[in-house]
Amino acid sequence: MSSLMDERRPDAAAGEATAAGAGKAAGEATAAGSGEPAGEATVVGETTAGSATDEARNAAAHHLYPVRGMSCASCAASVESMLGSLDGVEKAQVNFATEKVSVYYHPDRVSEEDMAERVKEIGYELVVTDEDIAEGEETEEERAVRTAWKRLLVSATLAAVVMALMVVHMFVVPIPGYLAITAVLGAPVVFGVGRHVHRAAIKSLLAGRPNMDVLVSLGSFPPFLVGLAGFFLPVQTFIEMATTIMTFHLIGKYLEVRAKGRASDAIRRLVQMGAKTARVLVDGEEREVPVKQLAVGDVMVVRPGEKIPTDGTVINGSSLVDESMATGESVPVEKGEGDELIGATINKTGPMQVQVTKVGADTFLSQVIRMVEEAQGTKVPIQEFADRVTGYFVPAVMAIAALTFTSFLLFPEFHRGIMEWGAGFLPWVNPDLTPLILAFVTATAVFVIACPCALGLGTPTALMVGSGVGAEKGILIRNGEAVQTLKEVRAIAFDKTGTITAGRPAVTDLVPAEGVAEDELLRPAAGLENGSEHPLAQAVVEAARARDIELLSVERFESTTGRGVSGSVGNSFVRVGNRTFMQEAGLDVSALDEALTALEDEAKTAMLVAADDRLLGIIAVADPLKDDSVRAIEYLNDAGIATIMITGDNERTANAIARRVGVSRVVAGVLPDGKVDEVRRLQEEYGAVAMVGDGINDAPALKQANVGVAIGTGTDIAIEAADVTLVRGDLTALVSAVRLSAAIFSKIKQNYFWAWAYNAVAIPVAMFGLLHPMIGAAAMSMSSLNVVYNSLRLRRRPIEPEYARA
Repeated sequence: MSSLMDERRPDAAAGEATAAGAGKAAGEATAAGSGEPAGEATVVGETTAGSATDEARNAAAHHLYPVRGMSCASCAASVESMLGSLDGVEKAQVNFATEKVSVYYHPDRVSEEDMAERVKEIGYELVVTDEDIAEGEETEEERAVRTAWKRLLVSATLAAVVMALMVVHMFVVPIPGYLAITAVLGAPVVFGVGRHVHRAAIKSLLAGRPNMDVLVSLGSFPPFLVGLAGFFLPVQTFIEMATTIMTFHLIGKYLEVRAKGRASDAIRRLVQMGAKTARVLVDGEEREVPVKQLAVGDVMVVRPGEKIPTDGTVINGSSLVDESMATGESVPVEKGEGDELIGATINKTGPMQVQVTKVGADTFLSQVIRMVEEAQGTKVPIQEFADRVTGYFVPAVMAIAALTFTSFLLFPEFHRGIMEWGAGFLPWVNPDLTPLILAFVTATAVFVIACPCALGLGTPTALMVGSGVGAEKGILIRNGEAVQTLKEVRAIAFDKTGTITAGRPAVTDLVPAEGVAEDELLRPAAGLENGSEHPLAQAVVEAARARDIELLSVERFESTTGRGVSGSVGNSFVRVGNRTFMQEAGLDVSALDEALTALEDEAKTAMLVAADDRLLGIIAVADPLKDDSVRAIEYLNDAGIATIMITGDNERTANAIARRVGVSRVVAGVLPDGKVDEVRRLQEEYGAVAMVGDGINDAPALKQANVGVAIGTGTDIAIEAADVTLVRGDLTALVSAVRLSAAIFSKIKQNYFWAWAYNAVAIPVAMFGLLHPMIGAAAMSMSSLNVVYNSLRLRRRPIEPEYARA
């Protein structure tokens, strides 16, 4: 018989669960207390496991600011460079896709106003004041889409008329006053709806940080002016080209703004999930109040079909609750008195009274929104090289265009020969133009074909869509670095209790003696244990309740240390205990010896049950494996990832559980403070290692690992504690996280490939005069859209493993 029975304690697994629970409770209090109001600067602590830069930023405040006026990745690089150069700014990361900058700074050395002023100097706006959007009011994103649509509507209408007139003028009949008509129609496009482009171009040039607007401006403004020279000189008109180039740019920007809006839908949906009002009990009467007015301790009334207004605890009633918005799990969860509820989840069946435990920025939903926003504001290590290149991209393109212009003037016959070859299969190539006109058109084509936006959007759009997909599935990614690192891990270390196992003792086996029914075995044992608060006793009582067994009262209850318990239940004297306890009572247990030994070998606590002088059988209790642990571990093993279980259990217990779950390696007898050393040893052996734990008890080990993964359920999770948080609390979510990481990184690589390939091919083609500027402008717009829409395809990528989709 297991020695753990001697002190009426569960096996080491259950003991570990108790410790974990205590640690988690303490940790949660801290986590809850650290929840900051949305939009306020927060003090950054040790939030990202495995990140060396966090300690350097421990004393720094952190804020996410919107940035207005950026048009391309070069703009983002300029803002980032400017903020990063300020004394007191530890780090600044600009996400061009979300148009926000994540800043770690020291308020005693640099103020928000200082940062805003310096950003304004280079032509952009850093929004440092919180802008509350009233219900029904237009958001910044919606305003941007509407503005882009208005510009597109004007430019496309006028450009279509200009192009139609050009066709008639060139191929049907000359139009009197054609130049004046096209100038009048084209001017509102180039200088009206396109004036923001020229304004931004001038600002960026004055700041010494040329951006995409400079290229578009140089591709439209000079051609229009040269076209106007046709009123006085016999030169070809380029007004149609200037009008079309600006129009294609505005079309691309509109589609890009719309697509980026779709990419950030996840946060919008999360925000919209929250309830607007709540029904609270005041002096026994129900009153409807705005959710913002709720305070901790208020009692809410939630009827079937309603959203739960904010995080709370059930104090009366029971129901099934749809928690899919938080966990991604579609099956409703049963909730009763004492259970915690997540705000914005949906009450399905019964009325409940819920006491408010968290409000505002402390709620689970607010923390999720903040975490997703932070993830979208970070960068993946692979992005660093692209960012460095983007900073030099526009100046390099301007230099190439200048060299192309000069080359066409100095070596006209060389270029003419190439264009004559191209004219054989490219109808827009005209080698018969004068060298000056060819030089001008070709340099314009170089300006408008180059696209730094595609490079700048490659990572942030994929990370934006991927983190949103993860949030909807209960996978919260803290930073971009975790995305790249998680796909590279070669080993995953698991805490046992609450991670691989359920974290609470439960009856796993009922072994009745010959001629005894299972209920006949369980009824007297549950009656005897009903008065005890011990985890083992409660496991037996819960098993009886699950079978709707009536619990009888107990009299003359007596506990014998190291043996068991006894007492009168109904008309019988009942004993529950170990082999020695029964033998001392004169009962023969030899018939159940084999079953006892087998259960103990499986690391289960086996308790014999007797009524009067009759042996009824064995009840085995253990911390059971989670339903999906075996399949998830098998999947990871098959994927070539080593799975290691780190536990405080003795080797016999640990090996028994390891055999059942299928982990490739066991490290037993490890105290909580020894897990860090074990993770360090695994890193020496495997390289990149992920650690999966409860996010509180295992915080040092999570920090030591290359990727720390916190796993739990609902509001119990400290989502600030790790790089990746699995809300659902099962290991299938871990598999999904690994698959999501690989999918996001795959999209990032695809985006970079297409962006680099596009520029590597398009710019040389334009340099040799084989590309018309109007086609170049269209191609430039499409290259950015290709990157954004490729990232959006992540939404259709299944991240659940095959076994979970069955």
